[in-house]
Amino acid sequence: MSTNQTEKLKYPIGKLQFPDEITREMVNLWIKEIEGLPLKLKKAVSELSEAEMQTPYRPEGWTALQVVHHLADSHINGFMRFKLALTEYKPTIKPYYEDRWAELPDSHLTPVEVSLALLEALHQRWTVLLMALTDEDLKKTVIHPEHGKEISVEELIATYAWHGNHHLEHVKLVKRP
Repeated sequence: MSTNQTEKLKYPIGKLQFPDEITREMVNLWIKEIEGLPLKLKKAVSELSEAEMQTPYRPEGWTALQVVHHLADSHINGFMRFKLALTEYKPTIKPYYEDRWAELPDSHLTPVEVSLALLEALHQRWTVLLMALTDEDLKKTVIHPEHGKEISVEELIATYAWHGNHHLEHVKLVKRP
């Protein structure tokens, strides 16, 4: 497989890119993406067999099951990052080894329905929080030690909207020839 093909499988919707200026309309669209992810993911998973759930979306990639569990892990962390950003002054967030988390037993042994239910509940709460943010809240920041810079709440919203859609496409790739 060529490097270009591998990149397309790794980033089926492209890499995350921020616009030069973030508008409230963009933020609202991203919030809708976050809100809608659980239903879209549930539909994508419902179209996969048990064998397909155990199939990697690309060579040396995670299985569809691991991707769904990763989304739950990541979005729990994401929700906490928003809470920290909104309640503390420029908190430093804790990174984690998502690749190691994906290899833990719960990422292989837990039924997919558990993480789908978790995402549904989490995203309902997350959406309520995000829709209530003021313009001032959107400018609050966290410090991500891996990136060595401040990241605004509005950038986090863009990131998690992209992240959900990114991995949704990975799940869909399992079904494609």
